[in-house]
Amino acid sequence: MNKMHIGLSTSTIEHVLTQGRADGIGVYTGALMRGLPAAGCEVRGFSFYPTAKSAIAEQFSSGSAMPSSYAMMTLRDLLMPRFVKTRLPIDLYHATDYRIPRIACPVVATLHDAIPLKYPEWCSPRLRGLKNWLQKNATRNADHVIALSHYAVAELVEFFGIREERITVIHCGVGSEWKQVPTESDVDASLRVHGLERGYFLFVGTLQPRKNVERIIDAYLGLPADVRRARQLVIVGRVGWRCEDALNKMKAAIQRGEKIVWLNNLVGEEPLRRIYAGAGVFVFPSLYEGFGIPVAEAFACGVPVVTSNTTSLPEVSQGAALEIDPLSITDIGEAMLSMARDNTLRERSIAAGHARVAQLTWERTAAQTAEVYHSVLGR
Repeated sequence: MNKMHIGLSTSTIEHVLTQGRADGIGVYTGALMRGLPAAGCEVRGFSFYPTAKSAIAEQFSSGSAMPSSYAMMTLRDLLMPRFVKTRLPIDLYHATDYRIPRIACPVVATLHDAIPLKYPEWCSPRLRGLKNWLQKNATRNADHVIALSHYAVAELVEFFGIREERITVIHCGVGSEWKQVPTESDVDASLRVHGLERGYFLFVGTLQPRKNVERIIDAYLGLPADVRRARQLVIVGRVGWRCEDALNKMKAAIQRGEKIVWLNNLVGEEPLRRIYAGAGVFVFPSLYEGFGIPVAEAFACGVPVVTSNTTSLPEVSQGAALEIDPLSITDIGEAMLSMARDNTLRERSIAAGHARVAQLTWERTAAQTAEVYHSVLGR
């Protein structure tokens, strides 16, 4: 069978655009870029450049520049007849980041969640109404949609108006490198650099309202003093939208001498793996996730997990995590304390996490994605 020539949107992994800081969409895109060739695809990346192309496109390392900026392409898609489409030397285009242009070939789009439409108050207020309208309109350019969880399907149907038969669920995963335990010396070296002591409570994610960082801090501050003395709270994540309250609460606690550490400039997968490896408990009571890759990463690293009993997270956990009400500071704190003090619970959770993550691999994600391409192309 001839290889399929796939165009993949790579704006979220171009270093010149992201400065090496990959969010969940970037992690997903990078995994497909690496995994699809083994699934019979010849992959070529295409990135949008800022409104002024200048020399930025010449610095792209993951692929080529789109013929024009996203703003110009969106304007063209709105004003020109629908038969006016961008031509690229590919069989199929896969949009992984909500930027779904009109392409003169079949288009597959991964829609990670419906947050901008369902919870606009959690997103950047700048032109939010216009952006939501454009995003919903752009989904019509997709011939087929990939959702990252079964939970997300109903929301994509409701908020984007997509017919359910046009949606395929493909879970995210972790790479095999996540299951390779870093050496003790490498972990210790990383912890020394950041002033960390093994056994800390860990959160990983961009600071934004849905990540529930304020309640994590409140739950930690409510733990017994001896637990807080023995275990730091480590928050790994860059500043996102509307996180001022969480930042103020965190900084105030640090100034009072609480053992809270904020790592806002951690770049790269290997440094992050070492931070996971030093953790005692992973705390991820997010209010909303289309999937929740950090939970799978923690499972792979052998860290017991506390997570939410809502949205897609129980689907990801499959009972391997301690699931709690993310709106209850009391429940979050009690789960943190249980994981810190109950060794039997910890060992059971670690074993269950290893078993669950064995089912969540990027190789499987890539293979199932290639099957969608075959179906859409009819070959």
